[in-house]
Amino acid sequence: MPETKSILYNNAEIFYEVHGNGKPVILLHGFAETGSVWFNQTNYLKNTFKVIVPDLPGYGKSTKLNIETAKVKIDDYADCIYALLNEENIKSCTILGHSMGGYITLSFSAKHPELLNAFGFVHSTAFTDSEEKKQNRLHGIQMIENYGCYAFVKSTTPNLFTQKFKDENVAAINKLVEQGKSFNKKALQQSYYAMMNRNDSTALLKNSKIPVLFIAGNQDTVVPVNDVLKQVHIPEIAYFHLLNNVSHMGMWEAAQKVNEYVEDFINDVA
Repeated sequence: MPETKSILYNNAEIFYEVHGNGKPVILLHGFAETGSVWFNQTNYLKNTFKVIVPDLPGYGKSTKLNIETAKVKIDDYADCIYALLNEENIKSCTILGHSMGGYITLSFSAKHPELLNAFGFVHSTAFTDSEEKKQNRLHGIQMIENYGCYAFVKSTTPNLFTQKFKDENVAAINKLVEQGKSFNKKALQQSYYAMMNRNDSTALLKNSKIPVLFIAGNQDTVVPVNDVLKQVHIPEIAYFHLLNNVSHMGMWEAAQKVNEYVEDFINDVA
């Protein structure tokens, strides 16, 4: 059984699970998710590594950041992860982030490179938002305000999967959507503002001296593979894997492949 722990950060209680023993691996979930979205990877990697999976502020059991909604930055989430690593006395680790979790990972790598032996993106990007994307996020913020978290998640989360996966995994996706009932409205809006206002981080990739993992889906419309391909040559050391017939949720849609890619990456670099 995993060990469930919590820390206080900025007056928010942040919960996280610790699975297994070995080299530390931190898995950061994306927007409108909880740490449980990594369950396939956690169950696989815990046999070899110490896997730490937080619920980011405002998600799952964790309470939201005590910061004005529109002023939250991606750095605030990265600082929370830094506090968690201090609590666990971790001096070197690999951090992997899905979607928004990748943005947090980048921020962390800029602020605390000495604590990382490698980091990775799972359906994520170093590019900043386009103006169209920013407008979509503002629309999302208003939709959450008007209709609440559950209605928002119910309308958006299924679109992160391919149609084939949705047809074959109705119950699992419904369970993921049901998490929306427990989400905090201001927490989701905080995340949207943080993502919308983040800076381009390609220079950080260029200056990175540690290995970087990229996992992309060929049917991902949130982080298109063509955008990822523009970034994989930037770091000095990069690993790239393309998942065929996969959209934005490779951790579910191609779980075993993601498990093996991550395991191989960590064994290579850590």
